Amino acid sequence: MELAYYSDYAVRLVNTEEPARNKDALTSVDAVRELFGANQQAARRTTEADVTRFRSVRGRLRSVFEAADAGDETLAVDLLNSLLLEFPVSPQISGHDVRDEDGRPDWHMHLADHPSNATAGYAAIAAMGLAFHLTSHGVDRLGLCEASPCRNAYLDTSTNRSRRYCSDRCATRANVAAYRARKRAEADRTGLNAESAQPSTSVTDR
Repeated sequence: MELAYYSDYAVRLVNTEEPARNKDALTSVDAVRELFGANQQAARRTTEADVTRFRSVRGRLRSVFEAADAGDETLAVDLLNSLLLEFPVSPQISGHDVRDEDGRPDWHMHLADHPSNATAGYAAIAAMGLAFHLTSHGVDRLGLCEASPCRNAYLDTSTNRSRRYCSDRCATRANVAAYRARKRAEADRTGLNAESAQPSTSVTDR
């Protein structure tokens, strides 16, 4: 498994909450287990207590994205380092049963966690993946969606660092809103110009 893959763990967890809409999808053990995706062995460790613990880690990960989005690189790194210290992992070379064209193992880096609970395991992988993305691509590649009121987290992998939205849907919505705002502004200017062009009338006393 490539290290870059693990950064999605952080995004996946952060986006279970939409603060501006007062929505929270992380309300049950099943919801927590879904975050692990194909890693069902890790998901099976989840208990009711992990729901609250996951929410706590989620808040700390969102703070990393918020700091990065605000341009505070030092704070983003400090917040992420605190997670890495609290939830350590052990990098290992893994091949599993995957073979390349020559029949050799497809060696790749794998993050082995040693969790005391499901939250610790997930947080370790999410923090390490996010750290890998940050150090490889830059703090400014961590963003929060600009389509109000969304504010979902995303990782910018564009070639020209141009990503501003978490999804195509949000990008389209924002573009439509901007277009309508321009049209309203044009209509207002047209109305004002029409008013100013009207001949003025005066009332004279007799």
